[in-house]
Amino acid sequence: MSDTATIIPLDNVDPVLVEDLLDRAFEPERRQRTAYKVRDGMDWLPALSFAVMDARDMLVGTIQCWPVALTDPEGRAHPMIMVGPVAVLPEQQNLGYGQALMSAAMSGIDDRAPLPQVLIGDPEYYGRFWGFTNAHTGGWDLPGPFEAERLLVRCANPSVLPEAGMLGPWTR
Repeated sequence: MSDTATIIPLDNVDPVLVEDLLDRAFEPERRQRTAYKVRDGMDWLPALSFAVMDARDMLVGTIQCWPVALTDPEGRAHPMIMVGPVAVLPEQQNLGYGQALMSAAMSGIDDRAPLPQVLIGDPEYYGRFWGFTNAHTGGWDLPGPFEAERLLVRCANPSVLPEAGMLGPWTR
């Protein structure tokens, strides 16, 4: 990431600019993806969502985190944080912006009572840098198509994770 780039809270950025960036990074059809169904109706978490601005104060990347839950077969909801999307403008990719955004979001998790974090992504990449794994998600399901090996979780105490369940929006 450039020395002149700045990470700021995402709620300091015009939502229209964020949506434009997401469209450029993932195409407007992104809203049909399973991840959108998992977090449907939820607002992203301001304390864990960030933007990166370049030297010209242009928005080049964002990360959003969302309140979700894994509902086990007995109907108990286990709250989690869904990480993503991590979005960087296509012409600005491979410059470290995504990694910086992920690190900012992960550093915002309270170590005293961390909720498990879940994402859909490359196991090698997210495992190497932040400890995400698919070792505990084999019995989990999503409300749409997904590649099971790409459903990842990071948790300080994996014994609290349910073996099975459906991931979806967290409603109390």
